[in-house]
Amino acid sequence: MGCVQLKFKLSLLVLLASISLVACNSNDSVSEEINTQDLKELVHEYSIGDIKNETASITSEELIITNSNESETVYSLPEDEFFVSIAPYINETHPCTNHSLTGCQGEMVEEEFDVYIEDMEGNVMLEDTLKTQANGFIDLWLPQDKTYNIIINHNGKKVESEFSTFEQDGTCITTMQLT
Repeated sequence: MGCVQLKFKLSLLVLLASISLVACNSNDSVSEEINTQDLKELVHEYSIGDIKNETASITSEELIITNSNESETVYSLPEDEFFVSIAPYINETHPCTNHSLTGCQGEMVEEEFDVYIEDMEGNVMLEDTLKTQANGFIDLWLPQDKTYNIIINHNGKKVESEFSTFEQDGTCITTMQLT
């Protein structure tokens, strides 16, 4: 075999191996960069059900989107903000740690709640009437690395609780029962 033929066969072998490696990695996660406002809008679109044929979940650090081909796109969350989704309930709830924007369903759909949140220093972070989305959750972006007291009132029922926004904390709170 001549030198030219050997080089051609080696080049062809390298090309085929490269194509094979790319094909094998097609289902791996891809990290993407996105500005904070666009990221928050994307989270909201998934949360309200505007985006179909994909699933999305959110941890304390990442938004993870999985398409129908099982490939993932991962977006880093802002370093100074924490996403938390709260589903107040009366009768039914589910265990949850990291919120599935496209899968979690709370009991109280499109209902209004008076929500009061303050940090441990007594700074009021939120005092407003908020409406749960079609998934029964209230989505919030709060400062990271803090502990908060929350009071939720709804039609004469009330819940008081504490939650935090540290890296190890979950983004889905389904333990706030109104009594």
